[in-house]
Amino acid sequence: MRATLAVAAGLAAAVLAAGCGGARWPASGRVVRAIDGDTIVVAAVGTVRYLGVDTPELHHPSKPVQRLARRAAAVNARIVVGRVVRLVPDRERRDRYGRLLAYVYLGPRMVNAELVRRGLARAYPFAPNTSHAAEFARLEEQAHRRGRGLWGPAEGGPPWGRP
Repeated sequence: MRATLAVAAGLAAAVLAAGCGGARWPASGRVVRAIDGDTIVVAAVGTVRYLGVDTPELHHPSKPVQRLARRAAAVNARIVVGRVVRLVPDRERRDRYGRLLAYVYLGPRMVNAELVRRGLARAYPFAPNTSHAAEFARLEEQAHRRGRGLWGPAEGGPPWGRP
């Protein structure tokens, strides 16, 4: 019985590690660079896409740079580059591009939420990864009401056509 449990536990750990590119969850590591407002590179982990949020496009192959994309990327970089972050997954470990999907924490502060709070990201619930969807929706509504970032005054309005 114990041997069977040990084998099952070992197999489960191997499957989990394989599904995460070898990363143990929650993983942590030093952020090497910010690719844009919602994607970073973490040493010994790889490229990480923030879960539950979406920032304006900076490097899209068929779209122009969107309003506040550079600002979102700069703020993201200022918050995390050079620092050790903790990565917490939701239901899916990777997206269709092979990036790790995670809620990114710097100490007790969740970076995903901070970007929404500042109006530099919108809530982007993408099932089944919706553990923080209600929190992000609340923060987006507050940023919208306060006219922060994407919802502030600017020529052309918000990049997603929202009032």
